[in-house]
Amino acid sequence: MSFFRPDFTARSASVRVRFGAGIRRTVAEEMDTLGVQRALILTTPQQAGMADEFEGYCGSRAVGRFTGAAMHTPVDVSEQATDLVRALQADVVISVGGGSTTGLGKAIALRTDLPQIVVPTTYAGSEATGILGQTEKGVKTTLTSPKVQPEVILYDAELVATLPLPMTVTSALNAMAHAAEGLYARDRSPISSLMAVEGLRAFRDSLPKIMAKPDDLTARGESLYGAWLCGTVLGQVGMALHHKLCHTLGGSFDLPHAETHAIILPHAIGFNAAAVPDLLAPLADLFGAAPGAGLWRFAQQNGAPMALRDLGLSESDLDRAADLASANPYWNPRPVTREAVRHLLQAAWAGDRPND
Repeated sequence: MSFFRPDFTARSASVRVRFGAGIRRTVAEEMDTLGVQRALILTTPQQAGMADEFEGYCGSRAVGRFTGAAMHTPVDVSEQATDLVRALQADVVISVGGGSTTGLGKAIALRTDLPQIVVPTTYAGSEATGILGQTEKGVKTTLTSPKVQPEVILYDAELVATLPLPMTVTSALNAMAHAAEGLYARDRSPISSLMAVEGLRAFRDSLPKIMAKPDDLTARGESLYGAWLCGTVLGQVGMALHHKLCHTLGGSFDLPHAETHAIILPHAIGFNAAAVPDLLAPLADLFGAAPGAGLWRFAQQNGAPMALRDLGLSESDLDRAADLASANPYWNPRPVTREAVRHLLQAAWAGDRPND
């Protein structure tokens, strides 16, 4: 299948990306490349121990740490971290972790224009984008700016080799969602589509190997390769129904980010497959079934959560979620109505198999 289009625009960011088991140990070299001397290390509370390791790599050039990164990038947390950056006169942030820590680094960069070195410990892929989602007073908003695009990404297979299997599969499906929606994006290009398919293939091949042998560094490395590809697609094209639903559920109902993506993905793709079967044909080829059903089966086979009710969402919340997700018009390859969203959410809440 060719992705050629006679008219298209391709985007590319200036980012240094390095892969390799143990590559995190070169972080001081990357500081030299950027010409910076005073690093603030960012983590979540759960990964605070990583700050010790990276302070060791940076030596005296590590001037502090902020270990309060939180899910959905709350604005008040970002302001606290930015205050610390200014107090310490840091000239670079080193974000070690998943999407929450990467989001905090981006939020700081937005406010200070400092460079970022990101060392991912999950497959979220947001480090490959100039996109920042922030939450304030229960509302999640998203912006795109070159100011929040990280300058350096270090993908170290050793750091994801100990990622618990439940987190591995949900993080992988979170990344895959970027590529899946990228296949039908209005502003897709042949380049973004090629990257999307290759990213999906990388996860299709590597995730079952990881589930069978979690410390398989080759498979873990391939999954990070998939994460970068899928994240790059997210940074190049606009997203649609799937991401809108996940932002609504995460920002307004405080559902966990990756788990929500994992559950919603087959249903959103199954819904849109009826409108763009040709564009989603690569998904059918990769997973051996209709796009939504194939993703649902892949998620189930790899032990992903399958129902929103298992995340604590009440069935009585579905009406409000449908209202919020359909309140403001947005582009989607298939028209989005409040009734359609409510039906989709009901199926995702119950964990039903998509019927695309």
